[in-house]
Amino acid sequence: MDRTRTRARAAPPRKMRIRAYERKPAAPPQLFSNAWERFLRPAVDAVHQSQPVPHSLELLYGHVHDIVLHRNAPALYDALRRACDRHIAARIAQLAALSPSSEHVFLAAVHAVWHTYCTHMLRIRQIFLYLDRTYIVHAAQPDARSFWDMGLLLFRTHFSSVATVQQNTVHCLLTLIDRDRDGQTVDVALMKNLLLMFTAIGTYDAAFEKPFLASTDTYYRNESRTLVASQDVPTFLKHAESRIHAESHRAVRVLDPSTRNPLISTVEKRLVSDHVVTLLDNGFSSMCDQHRKHDLKRCFAVLSRASDHMPADSRAPNELMKSRLIDYVKNVGRAIVMDKSKDPEMVQSLLTLKARLDDLVNFSFDGTEAFNMAVNFAFESFVNARENKPAELIAKFVDSILRTGNKGFSEEQLETTLDNALTLFRFIDGKDVFEAFYNKDLAKRLLYDKSASLDLEKSMISKLKHECGPQFTAKLEAMFRDVDASKDLMQSFKTHKLSKTSLSHGIDLNVYVLESARWPLSTQPSKVKLPQSLMDCQEVFKKFYLTKHSGRKLAWQYVNGSCRVKANFPEGTKFLELSLYQTIVMLLFNDADELSYSEIADATGIEELPLKRTMLSLACGKARVLLKRPKGPQVDAKDSFVFNKKFTHRQTKLKINAIQIKETVEENAATTERVFQERNYQIDAAVVRIMKTRRTLQHAGLLAEVFDQLRFHHKPADVKKRIESLIEREYLERDENNPQAYHYLA
Repeated sequence: MDRTRTRARAAPPRKMRIRAYERKPAAPPQLFSNAWERFLRPAVDAVHQSQPVPHSLELLYGHVHDIVLHRNAPALYDALRRACDRHIAARIAQLAALSPSSEHVFLAAVHAVWHTYCTHMLRIRQIFLYLDRTYIVHAAQPDARSFWDMGLLLFRTHFSSVATVQQNTVHCLLTLIDRDRDGQTVDVALMKNLLLMFTAIGTYDAAFEKPFLASTDTYYRNESRTLVASQDVPTFLKHAESRIHAESHRAVRVLDPSTRNPLISTVEKRLVSDHVVTLLDNGFSSMCDQHRKHDLKRCFAVLSRASDHMPADSRAPNELMKSRLIDYVKNVGRAIVMDKSKDPEMVQSLLTLKARLDDLVNFSFDGTEAFNMAVNFAFESFVNARENKPAELIAKFVDSILRTGNKGFSEEQLETTLDNALTLFRFIDGKDVFEAFYNKDLAKRLLYDKSASLDLEKSMISKLKHECGPQFTAKLEAMFRDVDASKDLMQSFKTHKLSKTSLSHGIDLNVYVLESARWPLSTQPSKVKLPQSLMDCQEVFKKFYLTKHSGRKLAWQYVNGSCRVKANFPEGTKFLELSLYQTIVMLLFNDADELSYSEIADATGIEELPLKRTMLSLACGKARVLLKRPKGPQVDAKDSFVFNKKFTHRQTKLKINAIQIKETVEENAATTERVFQERNYQIDAAVVRIMKTRRTLQHAGLLAEVFDQLRFHHKPADVKKRIESLIEREYLERDENNPQAYHYLA
């Protein structure tokens, strides 16, 4: 067989062809009417009547499919809507016939109608699902809604059109909510379901929320008026807080989420905003007095909610609370400061008050800076209500901390106390008064070796330097330098040959050489007559000092001297720590057992007041080394004094020189006078400095510039007096044509 012969060509494959109907297919006659009347309408009626459907779902679904397929969907949709409309109208009519006297029964009936209707509509949608998925999606008619939306629209139309049904439903719901507020048991689930019904049919806002908020407003308006008049403020605030919490919980549990904000706003407005001033007037001060931190915290939290609901022309609640806090602190603080009988406890009382208020602000007001500033403002106001005295007492309080005798406290505790005292120091205007008394007390602590700790002393000076600048502490630091220099000087003196050869046996001399301008000491020469042994020691030191510093002059301050004396009593030997004045007096009794007051005065040369205090301390104190005749609590010029041979004491070392450390009335007055004099100098210097620059200035302008430069509190009358003094001393002159103008005289 020849392989090259061409094979027979294979037959081509057959092609599939779809041919058109010779005649266009037509729907069976009366397709829609037969299917609707015989099958679909009976099924819809059976569902609405909660009866079994007489035909299978597959058969019914097929009829719906055929009707839609043959373009009878609009007619089917309209027929179905009319059928559903008829049934829901009948159900709503039944509800209208019910009495709402029993709220629960009526609401249960409404819920039953709604729940049954929703169930029926879901079953009917299963039958007409093909209609819902095809016709509704592609329909051109604007009123064609999804089957579920159509059902909701029908329910809303009939439920809203029968006014009594909707109104009774809302009324019954509001009644149940009020009962729930009153603590009665209600069906929360029923209320929740009915409110979901209002939301589903789209009438929640208009039909329920507005009446509900109005009812809430009325309820809490009436309740708050009653409770504010009958309850104390803490109890009312607890009630308000619990009400706000309960309404917030109700909004989450029952209501639509959109209602929460207007609901809470309404409750806050009626319970809190309407009564802010009344609550603060009636309870704020008492809560502060009793340190009711938790109640104040609740007050702050509750009243802060009212800020957004206050009238436009009223102050914010936080501002009102700040104002009440300032008033409270001022009243309490002023009572402490102005009570002269309690001056010794003033500073400690103020520190206790400040600590209590700081704790109150940090806990109750969340440490808000505005409230801290309010407390500080109030302190600054009342601390300066009594001029100069608080500054003096703060200086004395610091002195008591820095003096020996605080052994029960650690240095950390003392540092904390000093920091607290410094807080009070910041509030005072008269810092120059504090400076003067602090200088005087520091001088005594250094000279009498009464400082608890030099580290604490330097720490305090460092704090003051940080607060007021280096100029404020320049003298204080110089005092320490003088003391250190004196210690070095005395070491050199004790190794010098004059000390070893010229000092009387048994006398150990210690001298502080101080620069007079740095120390608050008297510069007047003393007329006190020293015993010869002490005068010899004085001369020895003077010779030594002049060998070191020729040309200088020493002025001895006997009033600040102290001695340690060995005293031999018949009952035993005692070591007495005395002031120099006490020592001079006691040495007189080496040569006599009894001396009159006048004899002692002539022999010592001590002035009357210091001498009387000295004799009082020796003869009328706890350790009576002398006896006074006649006995009595006061020293008179006719008294006489006897050496107490029967003196005894359980201690060997006795301190009788406390009189030196204790401030006298005269010292206090002298310190205060020195402050006033220094103020006059500062005013004079400020006025001259300003006028030297300006040459000519009006009275008001001069006062304003002087006030800016001075760092202490002063009155315009004080400045005016100094201006008059400067005019008299020809530093200034008045303008001939304008008495309110001044000219500087070069």
